[in-house]
Amino acid sequence: MILSNLLRGVETLQVIGLTDKEITAIQFDSRKVEAGHLFVAQAGTAVDGHSFIDQCVEKGAAAIVCQVLPTHLHPDCTYIQVKNSDKALGLIACNWFGNPSQQLRLVGVTGTNGKTTIATLLYKLVRAMGHKAGLLSTVVNYVDNESVPSTHTTPDALELNGLLRRMVDAGCEYCFMEVSSHSIAQERIAGLDYDGALFTNLTRDHIDYHKTFDNYRDTKKRLFDELKKAAFAVTNKDDKNGLVMTQNTKARVTTYSTLTIADYKAQILEEGFEGMLLSVNGQEVFVPLVGRFNVSNLLCIYGAAINLGFEPTETLRVLSTLTPVNGRFEALRSPKGWTAIIDYAHTPDAVDNVIQTINEILQKKGKLITVVGCGGNRDKGKRPMMAKIAKDGSDQLILTSDNPRDEEPADILRDMTAGLNEDELRSTLVIEDRESAIKTACTLAQKGDVILVAGKGHEDYQIIKGVKHHFDDHEVVRGCF
Repeated sequence: MILSNLLRGVETLQVIGLTDKEITAIQFDSRKVEAGHLFVAQAGTAVDGHSFIDQCVEKGAAAIVCQVLPTHLHPDCTYIQVKNSDKALGLIACNWFGNPSQQLRLVGVTGTNGKTTIATLLYKLVRAMGHKAGLLSTVVNYVDNESVPSTHTTPDALELNGLLRRMVDAGCEYCFMEVSSHSIAQERIAGLDYDGALFTNLTRDHIDYHKTFDNYRDTKKRLFDELKKAAFAVTNKDDKNGLVMTQNTKARVTTYSTLTIADYKAQILEEGFEGMLLSVNGQEVFVPLVGRFNVSNLLCIYGAAINLGFEPTETLRVLSTLTPVNGRFEALRSPKGWTAIIDYAHTPDAVDNVIQTINEILQKKGKLITVVGCGGNRDKGKRPMMAKIAKDGSDQLILTSDNPRDEEPADILRDMTAGLNEDELRSTLVIEDRESAIKTACTLAQKGDVILVAGKGHEDYQIIKGVKHHFDDHEVVRGCF
């Protein structure tokens, strides 16, 4: 593609050199640069791409996009100085792949909890209604019915637009994607043409990255601030930040709630581990999902479908056929009479929601045994909070490892136990090895009891000292049947 076409929409400070040259590839990793490539130098958190500009020019890079120009400028290379290299990469990636988001009905889902469930079930919903669709999620990506492994909640700009291009080429009409706060802050979604945005909820998460809750909230809000007038926004009125998200948007706003007046309302009529009977805007429907948090998720999905033009009754009929997402309140029934719930809950609010849901269904007819840990190299402030919430809501608490990453598991567990008093500690089991912790819970469980294994959900690995090891909560639980 000609360089000048790649730069459409990119705010440049100055351009030194020719822009009518052919670019054969886009790179932001200097190690992949070859002759004819465009290299985008990003000021990353760990490594600054500007340090590798001269090396890329020596390899034959045809053009460099950067925030700071190098001291020495090579006459055969074009230098494009921009205010923000991350944003420039997003826009260049859109142009490189022919702006595929403009050829899809693209809907972004953001918030702390519920993104995966909402995006995945929307993908399943429209496909069940006979439409081709794509999915970009934490668990797996889909190009219509072709699965593509997922490495991040939201991929980098080049991978993201490449997947959108594949969706367009496969005939997809829709794409539903999780939009993480990291991807917004790092401009990975720059240039995308959203037809709708959905807000789930906002609780403490990623404070290690954003530093303050306000920064985290305001980053999420940008998705709605930048929507076009023709787009729609669906927001959770039960969350105190729900209307904050949409206060500056140009898009059409609709709301959902389980507690107050809203465009989309629902209440639980009956509930068990197999599912719930709901009243949604006056229509009864049974869904094979559990928990008040999932009522909110389903309302968000329902609202999105209505905004996309789907008929309400048919939408509810199809919703009643959809099964839970892998690792999201996933029930495994033991032949011995106890039930294990595998859930991705890894924030205080998510743990609280899952525990409350289990206890509402149990109604003291069995014990709740909770196995939970916290990830390493992440927000340390939530560790004592999660332990306290789990302790207060469980008959037996077992603290264990999650993904310790580069931290010592014992240090993470020490941070968690700091949230418990002496009496609470005496009745809490601390078992560092996650497999042993889950097996202990299974041994303790009696007929009618429930084991909650929280934190990893769909993940089939543990990262210990930077090394990824195979580990699947499902496999350990089933091994105890």
